Amino acid sequence: QLTGIDFFPGGKSAVISTWQGDAWRVEGLDQAQGNLKWTRIASGMFQPLGVKIVDNEIYIGCRDQIVILRDLNEDGETDYYESFNNDHQVTEHFHEFAMGLQTDKEGNFYYAKSARHAKPGLVPHHGTLLKVNKDGLKTEIVANGFRAANGICVNDDGSFFVTDQEGHWTPKNRINWVKPGGFYGNYLGSHNAKSSSDADMKKPMIWLTNKFNRSPGELMWAQSDKWGPLTGQLLELSYGMGRIFLNLYEKVEGERQGGQVKMPIADFKTGVMRGRFSPADGQLYALGMFSWAGNKNSQGEFYRVRYTGKPVYVPTALHATKDGLELEFPVALDDLKTEQFQVSSWHIKRSASYGSKHKDVKALKVSRVHLSKDRKKVYLTIPEIAPTRCMSIKASLQARDGKHFSFEINNTIHSLKTTK
Repeated sequence: QLTGIDFFPGGKSAVISTWQGDAWRVEGLDQAQGNLKWTRIASGMFQPLGVKIVDNEIYIGCRDQIVILRDLNEDGETDYYESFNNDHQVTEHFHEFAMGLQTDKEGNFYYAKSARHAKPGLVPHHGTLLKVNKDGLKTEIVANGFRAANGICVNDDGSFFVTDQEGHWTPKNRINWVKPGGFYGNYLGSHNAKSSSDADMKKPMIWLTNKFNRSPGELMWAQSDKWGPLTGQLLELSYGMGRIFLNLYEKVEGERQGGQVKMPIADFKTGVMRGRFSPADGQLYALGMFSWAGNKNSQGEFYRVRYTGKPVYVPTALHATKDGLELEFPVALDDLKTEQFQVSSWHIKRSASYGSKHKDVKALKVSRVHLSKDRKKVYLTIPEIAPTRCMSIKASLQARDGKHFSFEINNTIHSLKTTK
């Protein structure tokens, strides 16, 4: 049951936390092949779900506190568990996990505190994104209205990406682009929203149906020059599906919108929800567990995901226009026909009930398909295109090199961009 990871400088070793309350030092990660050495360095912590190493000090994000692991006699084991910050407001409810642990450029820490399941918030921290000052002396609420925000991504511009899970007041899973002070939909959590109406809620970047991606995990940037055409992409590790998704997003009229597509690799055997790119080899190290509902039930596994240098057959950009959709690919495509694409849309209703049925489902006709000169951009003319909470784009294509591939995108459109 692996719940968090971070690397020491150089990437030769890392610290991994477990749901059972342990922390392990893993050595030998700079080797292409070889045996890893696992050493348990700490135990007895309360549901750790995040790890961050700062200046060679190990910070563990637990349900009740952020703790620093101190090895005073340098024998490889923790002698002193130093409470860096214990402002965490903990009640007896099972659902109020403390998810993830990240830092910003100034060294401040961030984690997400889940709300109670199907019950109103009892304390101000229920359903919030929290900031802990770099000295550990102060905690403040950054944003609220979350139900079960399984991890966060800190952006350089002061914004965040935060996932959330279907439930009461959350009709489907959400990928949120979060700015300080926003309310993100869960009216049962602690919040300062004027009302439960959609107008008083910040819209998600993407609504995700469970069949496509149940229980999304942590988002992260592929900040590695070793990932070929996927360098710079925004990834999401899915606990519920045991998959990695690309987030294809754009900014239109001040809002983020977009969709997700599965990376063209095999599913994992366990739910994955935490990961880091190694400073040693520039590849992604992902891990996860199985504890609550999910499609992959292996108890917990540790993976390296590396770019092989071969072509990558997946869309890497999506734009919604007043005429239709634009897709970009890292490979040149063969000639296309309209029947190779199936596009549909539907509505979901946010309410106090758990989740939402798909409403007003409709198939959208693709009347024309056009390729750019380099054959890497596809323009779909869709006369009925309109803003929608939920859309599915399915395609079965052939690359110019003869490779057949298929994909599905789940996306959200808030506004349509005017084409040039």
